[in-house]
Amino acid sequence: MPLQNITTLPLEHSVPNEVLFEIFNNLPVSNLATLTSVSHGFNAVAEHILYSSISIRDILSTSSPFPCRTKRCCQSIMQRAHLGKSIRGFHIRWQIDVHTSPCGNFDLGPTLLKLERVLRSGILSSIESLELWLGPVNRVFHSSIPHTIERIIYGSHFPQLTSCSLGAEWAKGLPSYSDVLDNFLGSLQLLRHLKLHDHHATLNLSPVALPILSSFRGSPATSASLLPGRPIQYLSLIGDDYDVNQEILTRFAKTTVPLRFLDLSGMSVRPILLRNLAAYLPAIEILKVRLALRHTLHYALTGIRLLTGLSSVLSTYHQLVHLDLSPTSVAGGDAEQELSLCNEWYRACPSLNRITFPSHTDWFLNSEGLWICRA
Repeated sequence: MPLQNITTLPLEHSVPNEVLFEIFNNLPVSNLATLTSVSHGFNAVAEHILYSSISIRDILSTSSPFPCRTKRCCQSIMQRAHLGKSIRGFHIRWQIDVHTSPCGNFDLGPTLLKLERVLRSGILSSIESLELWLGPVNRVFHSSIPHTIERIIYGSHFPQLTSCSLGAEWAKGLPSYSDVLDNFLGSLQLLRHLKLHDHHATLNLSPVALPILSSFRGSPATSASLLPGRPIQYLSLIGDDYDVNQEILTRFAKTTVPLRFLDLSGMSVRPILLRNLAAYLPAIEILKVRLALRHTLHYALTGIRLLTGLSSVLSTYHQLVHLDLSPTSVAGGDAEQELSLCNEWYRACPSLNRITFPSHTDWFLNSEGLWICRA
């Protein structure tokens, strides 16, 4: 039935909220917003669905220097505290417009105060997923102590949180984190997935903190302080590959379960690091990598054939199933060249059965031992 005709329904004969929830749950957001104005009953159900997962993205520019969507969202949550138990996800992202200088004059203070108030209010105590990516906040408050993220999360309590992503744009000399972050993370006993985008030092957590953490994205130093003694199977590194030294590799190997998925798309990686990783992390099954082609693998070749020299590196991975080179930037290459590399790498690493090339083309090994392209 068209939404414009929904007011003709005999609303005096109330439909159970459970039934309305099942009907409304699959509707587009725009239709749900329309339903909130139809009746009090529809509004009550539609609002619970609309607020179940909040995702706000503000684009900051010279003409729009403050995150107005985030501010309105925070005000709306405070006015609807009764919806708190329905909110499962709270995701805030601030980004600078591509045509705006990163050092622009952004007015973030008032909205940050709103964020602090919402997170400390207890209204969001039932959330399971939290994301705070605050873009240029480190530059705007470059001398702020504590770190702006810590100011926002201080005093908040999220006992049901299973996924957490925190950070902002980072550069040397910008604010660092303190024990406020350590204390916050130490309270998240159900956390499984953690991303710390601008934390480049060690964490000081109790050995019993984060007991079921299974995935982490962060700097080598932070990762090395977090992995030992925890069941982390997925690791995504950011920063510089020369920060991954022998001491850090040794700590990577001290997880309570084998590390199986390694994402190196957040750094330019030299072949020597791939060799070292294979020695310390022999159980890697999925490897996603952005190769540093300034350290060419084969000087006599150009384009995608540069990757020919990767064979000797792949021979050190004995359980690798999927090699993903999509983050690597290589000019040229066609299906014939990719197929040739598939066969060459398979001879070096017989466990391979899927390869994703810089062209984003996927090749799979079929049951007959032939490589098949799936664009």
